[in-house]
Amino acid sequence: MTLSMLAMLGTPEIIIIGIVVLVLFGARKVPELMKGVGTGIKEFKKASRDVQDEISRASEEDPLPQPRKPADTVSHTGGSKDTHS
Repeated sequence: MTLSMLAMLGTPEIIIIGIVVLVLFGARKVPELMKGVGTGIKEFKKASRDVQDEISRASEEDPLPQPRKPADTVSHTGGSKDTHS
């Protein structure tokens, strides 16, 4: 279930989900379960924030310089030719 789907849930749906969780896990396990869910959400938000920061940092940096082409060798076209004897 994504966060956008969770935002669309109304009060009756949340109450039904709460009752199902109580029946499945019992009253003693629910606080522990919710603590784990909260920790997971916190870690997910931190990771997504880190990714967004990294993307923004990368887009703000100058693009990588283009590699230089090697200097063209001087060719002798026309003119005098060097001959080695």
